[in-house]
Amino acid sequence: MSSTSTPPRDKDKKRKRTIKSEAVVSRPTEVKRIKAEGGQSTTAAYTEEDEVETRDPQKDLEMHRATCVDIMKVMDDIQKLKTEEKMDSPELTEDRIHGSLQFLVLKKLNRLAHIRCKKVRDTTNEAKQKIDQYHLQLQNLLYEVMHLQKEITKCLEFKSKDEEIELVPVEEFYQDAPDSISRPGVTKKDVHRQTLARLEWELEQRKSLAEKLKKSETSKELIGLEIRSKKEYLESLQPMLKSILQSTKPVQDYLGMPFDEIREQHQIAYHLPEPLYVLYMQTSAYHEACDKNMSVSLEGELDAAKTLGAADAENPDEDSDSDQEEQETTKRKSKHRRTTSGDRLALKRQKVLRKHPLSVVVIIKCKDEYTLHLTYSYLMVLKIVTVTVKLLCGKDTVTSSVSKGDLLSPDSILTCLYTGDHGHSTPNPSNLFELNKLGMDEFSSYISETGHPYLWVQWQAGLEFLPDVSLVKAVSTVSASYMEETIKRLRGRVAARLSLQKQLVALEHGSVQVSADLQHLFPSKIVCQLSSWKRSTYDDFIELAYTRELVESNLATDTDLYFTAQVERRSAKMVVQVVVSPDYPNTPPVVAVSINWKNERTHLNDSNIRDMEAEINIHYDELINSKSHDQLLTNQMQRLLMCFDIYLETEASNASLEGPTEFPKEKVCPRLSRGPNRSKPYKYNAQLGMFTQR
Repeated sequence: MSSTSTPPRDKDKKRKRTIKSEAVVSRPTEVKRIKAEGGQSTTAAYTEEDEVETRDPQKDLEMHRATCVDIMKVMDDIQKLKTEEKMDSPELTEDRIHGSLQFLVLKKLNRLAHIRCKKVRDTTNEAKQKIDQYHLQLQNLLYEVMHLQKEITKCLEFKSKDEEIELVPVEEFYQDAPDSISRPGVTKKDVHRQTLARLEWELEQRKSLAEKLKKSETSKELIGLEIRSKKEYLESLQPMLKSILQSTKPVQDYLGMPFDEIREQHQIAYHLPEPLYVLYMQTSAYHEACDKNMSVSLEGELDAAKTLGAADAENPDEDSDSDQEEQETTKRKSKHRRTTSGDRLALKRQKVLRKHPLSVVVIIKCKDEYTLHLTYSYLMVLKIVTVTVKLLCGKDTVTSSVSKGDLLSPDSILTCLYTGDHGHSTPNPSNLFELNKLGMDEFSSYISETGHPYLWVQWQAGLEFLPDVSLVKAVSTVSASYMEETIKRLRGRVAARLSLQKQLVALEHGSVQVSADLQHLFPSKIVCQLSSWKRSTYDDFIELAYTRELVESNLATDTDLYFTAQVERRSAKMVVQVVVSPDYPNTPPVVAVSINWKNERTHLNDSNIRDMEAEINIHYDELINSKSHDQLLTNQMQRLLMCFDIYLETEASNASLEGPTEFPKEKVCPRLSRGPNRSKPYKYNAQLGMFTQR
C-alpha cells in the first residue's frame, strides 16, 4: 500500500518546494546577484516597508490561504507517516523542512500585515491632524463672525435721545406744519433735515399747549371758588335736614324702613379698617340684592375706634416710635415698680394679637331654623381677618347621638369649606417672622383668642396673600368675586352637617335609611345587618395594616372624621373603617373593609375585597342625584351591605362542602365569577333584577 501512495506524495512535495522557492528564495537570489555584479562586498539597502509598497495585499491574502492549506497537508502527511511507524524515512524529514519553510512564509506575511496596519494608522493620524487644523481655523472664523455680528447689532440698536420723543406722523407733519418749518422740497429728500424739522414743529406745538394749560388752570381756580361758595350754602342746609329727618322717625318705624339705623351703621363703617370696610360693604350689597335671609351689623366700641384712627393719623409709623413710647411709659412708672424686659415682651406679644375695636357680624339663616353667626375681626399688627363661628340650634335638634361628636362644633364646622383650607395657620407669610421675632408659638396656639383665619375670610375682606408679596391691599373686586360663592358654601356646609348628623343617628341605631328616589339601585332584600356604629380616631386608623394605602395616598388625614362599623350575617362579620372628609359630600367618604369568616380577609390577601372597596369608593357617583346629594354616606353603606351579601353567597357557592350551606343563594347571579381574577358580580342591574360584573 505504501508503494502505491509514494508517487503522489513526491508530486505534492515538488509542488510545495516550488511554492517555497517563489515565496522565500526569490529575494536572497536577488541579493546575491547584486553582490556579484558589484565585485566588492557592498550591501544593498533593503527594508520590508519598501516591499509593502510594491506588493499586492490581495495576492498576499491568497498566498496566506495557500500556505495554510500546505501546512495542513504537511501535518496530515507527517501524521500518516508516524502512524505507519516510518520515523526514519526521508519523506518525514522533507515534510518537516517544507512545513518549517511555510511557517517562515507566514511570519513574513504577518510582518507585512503589521507594517500595512501601521502605515494605515499613520495615514489616519495625519488626516486627523489636518481635520483638527481645519476645525481650529473654522472656530477662529466663527468667533470673528460672532464678534462682527455683535458689533453690527450694537450699531443697529443705537438709539438717540430724539427717538424717545413721540413725534407726529410724517403725513400729519406735512399737512399741519407751515412751509417755513416743513420745507418739503428739502426735507423729503434728506431724512436728517426732515427729523430736525419735525422736532422744531414739536417744540412749537408744546409751547402752544403750555399756554392753553395756563389758561385752563386759571379757569379751574374760578370754578373752584364758585364750588366753595355753593358748598357753604349746602352746609347751611344741614341743620334743617337733620330736623326733617328727626321728624320722620315715627313714619320709618311704622313702615319698617330703618333709614336712621342704616345711616348710623354706615357712619360707624367709616371707622372700620379697610379690609373690614370692604367686607361690610360687599356683604351689605349682597344682602340687599340677592339674599334677604341674612343680616349684617357692626359691633364694638366706636369711641376706641375713633381714638385709634386719630392716633394712626398722627403717628403713621407706629413701629418706629414703639421704643420711645415704652421708654416714656417706663419713666411714668413708680420707682417701687419698674417694668422688666419680660413685662415689655409680654406687652409686645399682646399687641401682636390685638384686634380692632370694631367687628362685622353676619347672621345667616339656614335649614331647620338653624342660624349661623359669623363675627369678623381684624388683627391690626398681623394684618389679617379672623372669624369666630357660633351656630344656634333649631327646635328639632338631635342630641342623643354619640358618633356625631363635634360635627356642629364651631371650631370644625367650617373646616375645608374650600379645599385644603383648615384655618389653623395664618395666610400672611410675614406673620411667621413676626411671631418668631417675639419668641411666640405658632399661630394655631392662639386661635381660641383670635378666631380662625380662613382663606375665604381673607377673600371676603378683599385680601389675597401671595408668597412673594409682603404688603397686601384690600380690593373690593376680590371680595365681590367670592361673596356669593362663599355664602352658598356656608349654607351648604351647615345643611350637609345637619344631614350627616341625622344619618349618623340612624346608623348608630342600626338603620340604613335610603331615600325613596334611589331605592331602585338596591335589591328588595338585604340579609346582612349593621350591628354597630361608633366613632374612631386617626391614631386607631393608621395602626391597621389594611388602611396604610389610604394614609400614604393622602386619602385619610388627621382632619377627617373616622368611624368604625360592624356588619354581621350569621358567623361572618365585617369590620368597616369609614373616613368622612370635612368637605363632605363634595369629597365622598372612603371605606376600608376587613372580613372575619373562617379567617381574616382584607384587600391585601383577597382581590374580591379590593373590588368591593372599589365599588364603594370609586363608583359612588351612581349613588348621587340632585335630591339625595347629602345622603351619600347612607347610600354607600347600603351598597356595602349588598356587596357583603354577594360576597358571602358566591363564596359559599364556590366552596365544595357537603350538607346545607350557611349562606343560601338569594340573589340572582348569572355568573358567580369572571376573568382571571375571578371577580364577583357586585353591580346590580335594577331592570333585570340580577347582579353582574363590571
